[in-house]
Amino acid sequence: MTRLSLCICFICSFFGSYAGDFAFGVISNEELAIKKYQLDSVSSAVVLNEYGTARFMFDDQKGELNIVFTHHVKLKIFNKEDPKQANIQIPLRASDNKVEQLQDLKAVTYNYVDGRRVETWLDAKNVYREELNKYVALTKFTMPNIQDGSIVEYSYQLISPLIYNFRTWEFQTDIPKINSEFEAIIPATYTYNVVMRGPYKLTDQKSSLVRDGFRLPGWPIDCSRMVYIMKNVPAFIEEDYMTAASNFKSAIYFELATVYLRNGSQHHYTKEWKNVDRELLTDRVLGGQMKQKGVFEDKLPKIIEVNMEDLTKAKAVYEWVRSQIKWNKYYGIFSELGIKKALERHEGNIADINLALVAGLSAAGLDVETVILSTREHGIVNKLNPVISEFNYVIAKLNIDGESYFLDASDPFLPFGMLPLRCINDQGRVLSLSKPSYWVDIKSNAKRHIIYVLTGELSNDGLLTGTMKISNFNYAAYLKRKELANYPDIEQYIERKKEESIGMEIREARVSGVDSVDMGLVEEYQIAIKLFDSLGNGSLYFNPFIVNKIGKNPFTLAERTYPVDFGSLLEETVLVDIALPAGYTLTAKPADANWVLPDRGGQFISRIELDNNYLRCNQALRFNRTIFTSDEYLFLKELFSRVIQLEKADVVLEKKGV
Repeated sequence: MTRLSLCICFICSFFGSYAGDFAFGVISNEELAIKKYQLDSVSSAVVLNEYGTARFMFDDQKGELNIVFTHHVKLKIFNKEDPKQANIQIPLRASDNKVEQLQDLKAVTYNYVDGRRVETWLDAKNVYREELNKYVALTKFTMPNIQDGSIVEYSYQLISPLIYNFRTWEFQTDIPKINSEFEAIIPATYTYNVVMRGPYKLTDQKSSLVRDGFRLPGWPIDCSRMVYIMKNVPAFIEEDYMTAASNFKSAIYFELATVYLRNGSQHHYTKEWKNVDRELLTDRVLGGQMKQKGVFEDKLPKIIEVNMEDLTKAKAVYEWVRSQIKWNKYYGIFSELGIKKALERHEGNIADINLALVAGLSAAGLDVETVILSTREHGIVNKLNPVISEFNYVIAKLNIDGESYFLDASDPFLPFGMLPLRCINDQGRVLSLSKPSYWVDIKSNAKRHIIYVLTGELSNDGLLTGTMKISNFNYAAYLKRKELANYPDIEQYIERKKEESIGMEIREARVSGVDSVDMGLVEEYQIAIKLFDSLGNGSLYFNPFIVNKIGKNPFTLAERTYPVDFGSLLEETVLVDIALPAGYTLTAKPADANWVLPDRGGQFISRIELDNNYLRCNQALRFNRTIFTSDEYLFLKELFSRVIQLEKADVVLEKKGV
């Protein structure tokens, strides 16, 4: 993350002219000639040119200040079978009853038939609006008449009353760009912190002063014009085990710092944490809810007993709050209903639930604090300045006998002291009623731990019958319980497992520990697997890697510019014991393995042996860290590649005396 400047204000220097927006409908011979983008030959499209501008506008009729954002894109489609490049989505945000408005949308597809340009314009009837949630709506449309080699062009304008973050500009998206240019025109009465994220640097940056570039009634104001240009931008390709893509894409962000008022005074938006602490702790829908111990006055005698130990008290309050308020699936650090009303209605947002938990634990006489954080899909918080809009989640931090427990009572499948994976994201800010706020690492020592045990007998006709037991612990058990919750009952889940089990017949099944969230969850299956057709007198070949075979490498990029983040520690163990028909010896097998990542970040172990007519195959894959840097990516990729190759090998058994 790079801070380009501390503020944007009067900039008197001028660095020469720049191109600005490009003409709509003009296609050059060079653009027509492009068959593939030379720097990314596998991409199904490329942005030929992109221009955006954001500027302030005062609405005289409504007396409102808005930001006008204009976006103009021209791209070329190489593969019409990849529809995502022709499916356009424009997000419209809403906050505090203020809603962004879309206008002046125009879009056209150009095709060339026998040297003649054919234009197919987007019909307004094919533009749709989808309410994603109460904070975001999507305007969606599909470009018409897409062919291999089509050139697509569209532009639109957004009128936004949400001036705090000005306008984020993403240079990097899921397709490469030949040229991307953003122009910001900001009145001198507004200063913004400007932050550049991502691995790629600007190709060029220019600035100039625009005299009287903005006008309030009776007040002309000079403006700063900033131009940011990036050329030949690689596509950002998302891969498994990552946090929000916005953490890593090359993009420019604006955060409002100061507004200079007409009377000469100033309003500072960039503040120190001590100021933000005071605001949050006196806010009715955050700090005010933390203090609502009185809500629990008549409830605590029914929840806890006088002589309970502190940890037992905490678990009782946690279970009670979790059972009383159902999560409405909305995030937020501010309570929507207030904890009293949320308890009455038995539903609420994340803040309603977890601020109720904080108040309840506090009422029980326990040392509890509030933690605000940003979820994995929301992005990492910029710690240079307090920006409250970057936080979207709240949890409780309980302190007992020198131990701290992170608690989230929104999920019925979470055991006490375990956070949902969405919360495991860098650091959170701890808010306390008795001391200054501070940063805390949001981590979990719980593993995603699975043990597979297969015991069986191999008959002369090549049929392996036996029992497979899968024991899920910690995060593995949590994720399995969430999966099971999608089915009306366990029987429906088992039926689906039978349908999906290709090459393995499930004859009987049992699942235990479903409702005991503090314990492991165990699946047991009576299974039959056909390993070969029949037992001959010669050599016998079959693949011993029957259980939890990896099959596909999750890491396929030649280079990854962002870290691998598993979220939790991982350990998977496979133990296979197969009783063989009498009289066979093991003559060939996959090589034993003990592969260790640098700094012991992870390990894969595999061992196969014949012991008293039992073929024993033992494997273990574990990761001792949750985060691996981009420099360590190729080690992870290589480890999985080697495991996949190993698991393709067969064992060879031969009949004694033949």
